[in-house]
Amino acid sequence: MNDPVILLTAMLHTIGGRARDLAGRLDSGERADSGAVSIEQVLWYAAAAVSVAVVAAIIWSQIRSEASNVTVNTPSAP
Repeated sequence: MNDPVILLTAMLHTIGGRARDLAGRLDSGERADSGAVSIEQVLWYAAAAVSVAVVAAIIWSQIRSEASNVTVNTPSAP
């Protein structure tokens, strides 16, 4: 996997784990305050993370394609 895919996968697992944890606490009747985070904030952070991952993937693909076009002259031994 390349770096943007790993980053996106890690973020999705983190968000999913937190959502499962929150759902488990609400189902068990525990009403402890887990912070004042609204669904709108979660969606904004997710959208920002996805956009950063997309931009990083585009830049990385441009760097790789440019690097594959460059020829490097290796010095020869005397």
